[in-house]
Amino acid sequence: ITIHEKTFRLLLAKTPEEKTKGLGERDSLPQDTGMLFLSDHPEYPQFWMKGMRFPLDIIFIRDNTIVTIHHNLPNPTPENQTYQIVTSTELSDKVFEINAGLSQKYNFKVGDTVQISL
Repeated sequence: ITIHEKTFRLLLAKTPEEKTKGLGERDSLPQDTGMLFLSDHPEYPQFWMKGMRFPLDIIFIRDNTIVTIHHNLPNPTPENQTYQIVTSTELSDKVFEINAGLSQKYNFKVGDTVQISL
């Protein structure tokens, strides 16, 4: 996946089990890698940080255009097991998760074009 000439390798969540688990229970994610969730139709998918061990940016995409970005979502800690649910402000057909801070580092914005090669 490429946004602003920054290319990431993809982990693809295909099965319902993979989509439910997502990046949960991993200790880290390489800086050049993200997880892509595909939907059969545009929807308002909901994501949470259950089982996450590191913070994320979650990018919602529709028709290869960024429609919503949630920055720096914290992972739960032993002191705080609250799970904030995040969703898109518009219908989306793809969701892309990357390490927290990268969307700001690379200046990703709503309206940016996303190129995906599977």
